[in-house]
Amino acid sequence: MRRLIFVAAVIFAMIMASAVTYAQNNAKPFVIPELTRWNGARGTMTLSGKVVVNDKKLLKAAQDLCRDYKLLTGKTMMLSQDKTDKGDIVLSLKQDKTLGKEGYRMLVNENCHLTASTINGIFWGTRTLLQIIQQQKELPQGTAVDVPQYSIRGFMLDAGRKFFPISYLKDLIKVMAYYKMNTLQLHLNDNAFKDFFGGDWSKTPADFRLESDTYPGLASKDGHYTKAEFIGLQKFAESYGIQIVPEIDSPAHALAFTHYRPSLGSKEFGMDHFDLDNPEVYSFMDNLFKEYLSGKDPVFRGKYVNIGTDEYNNTTEELREKFRAYTSHYLELIKKYGKTPILWGALSHAYGKTPVNPKGAILGMWSPYMAKTTEMKAKGWTMISMPDWTTYTVPLADYYHDILPNDNIYKNWTPATFGDTTLKEQDPQIAGGMFALWNDFYGNGITVHDVNLRILPVLQAMAVKCWTGQLTTVPYTTFESQRKVLGEAPGVNELGVVQDLPIQIADVQPNKALALPVKEIGYGHKISFSVDCKPEQKGTILTSGPDATFYLSDPVNGKLGFLREAYLDHFNYELPKKGHVDITIENTSSSTNLYVNGELKEKLEQIRFYVVKPTDKANHMPGRSWQLDAYEPERNMRYQRALFFPVDKTGNFNSRVSNLKIEKE
Repeated sequence: MRRLIFVAAVIFAMIMASAVTYAQNNAKPFVIPELTRWNGARGTMTLSGKVVVNDKKLLKAAQDLCRDYKLLTGKTMMLSQDKTDKGDIVLSLKQDKTLGKEGYRMLVNENCHLTASTINGIFWGTRTLLQIIQQQKELPQGTAVDVPQYSIRGFMLDAGRKFFPISYLKDLIKVMAYYKMNTLQLHLNDNAFKDFFGGDWSKTPADFRLESDTYPGLASKDGHYTKAEFIGLQKFAESYGIQIVPEIDSPAHALAFTHYRPSLGSKEFGMDHFDLDNPEVYSFMDNLFKEYLSGKDPVFRGKYVNIGTDEYNNTTEELREKFRAYTSHYLELIKKYGKTPILWGALSHAYGKTPVNPKGAILGMWSPYMAKTTEMKAKGWTMISMPDWTTYTVPLADYYHDILPNDNIYKNWTPATFGDTTLKEQDPQIAGGMFALWNDFYGNGITVHDVNLRILPVLQAMAVKCWTGQLTTVPYTTFESQRKVLGEAPGVNELGVVQDLPIQIADVQPNKALALPVKEIGYGHKISFSVDCKPEQKGTILTSGPDATFYLSDPVNGKLGFLREAYLDHFNYELPKKGHVDITIENTSSSTNLYVNGELKEKLEQIRFYVVKPTDKANHMPGRSWQLDAYEPERNMRYQRALFFPVDKTGNFNSRVSNLKIEKE
């Protein structure tokens, strides 16, 4: 009996010891995307502040790590090619077929060892390290084997209907790289809806965003990229492990081209459609692609080029066959230039007999109405999953999503999930997954800041589901809270976050640089100041920044107001010619609110504009010279009046401005 008790006691002690050991093993560190495999050990590693590389090929990856470490922590990390000491980060290249082109291994014990088969794999591993360091002082010991489940992990940005400056695109690339998203598709041409412009194609805005020597004047005057800028942007992206996919969309969405050359447009189906009976269409587009794809150093540098081919009229058999022939022509043309063409899935919509060869091409599967997944798979297409109802954002639209819900993506979607069916995970015909942001509503008051606000949360969720896929284990509630801690990326502050609040300036002098940590203050703040008033001319600026201006007297009405990009808005309040007032501006993501002497004066919230008949001249878009005078009264759009408050420099005002204070809302 005693022996049994003794044995039981020993077994119990062993179980308890095992339980204690297990409990002390480090849990999987939270990073985005989630690690595909983790074996926790006990203890932590204190960083020495040194990165060691044994291969010169890894010098840049190490330099990138040192740069971003300092941006995150303010501390310096040294680069070394000498012996390894305790607490060092060690980067090594080692052939390992199980890791593929982008996977890596991370072993943390006395040192942190990152190994991969490629430089790109090492770079992704450093992103994981930086995210852990961002959240805790020491690295948890353990082993990770982190391999992406899908090769294309992407985002498509509609730059055709809204221009995005190079500076923003570079910040976007940094953020994408921080979360191991490797593909940025830029939709370079598109047009507004003619219903908002009197039903007149000639008055409907349309833009092509890339400089062209073949067709001088084709590039948009209100914003485009020079060829040198676009080449530089691609090189910048490549340095962060990201490929840029340029998209030139036709034969629909082609109004920018038919504005330039009206003979290309279809009289029957609308000027946003090419006339596919006109051989000039082919020569025009052939020459445009030639400009960007020919030569030893082409403008389009990357592996992929998107040819569009979406939403063309399919009402007759003849038209469908012409569309298929057009699609086939440009697939083969892109292949001749040594690139892999990508096209929008529309071949179920444009059903017919004219062959369209799937070999060496990729289909963007966005709508089962346009392209049925099982049909396309059977025909041999490699596909990108980007189902519209799951992955599309359209700012201020009443369809799809103004703000895309993350929970559906995170809980229910992987790139194996299409709009009409779910394939097996890592089916060889699935290239990967993407999400998209479309700027359908020209003139809706949405700024680059507003677009960025809609991108970041979705980008984080998509990063998890494209890299980790079905291996995701972190509960959504945990993900949603922790992702906010990580934010954007080292050195990026497109959200306009202000640290160390409140900030106060006792005396605001005219014509001075304010030298604050940000040039424009993001949403969720209160900006207050006092004014000892004197008469001000229309157009008198209080403060300005890169993308916004705040007026003591706006240039049109002489009232308190602001300019955001091209949008001019004002409060129904004019400063007195003399006397003292206390002003507070409260900026939220959907409104700009004015308080005068502590009382709410006005909220500039989202408003809705209705399309009206030409006889009704009352409806006017604020800050725009054109009028909404189309023919469908049920048509309308929402208009945003939210402000990133500018604090870069002051204007030339007569009044005395004091007690400027910036604090959280």
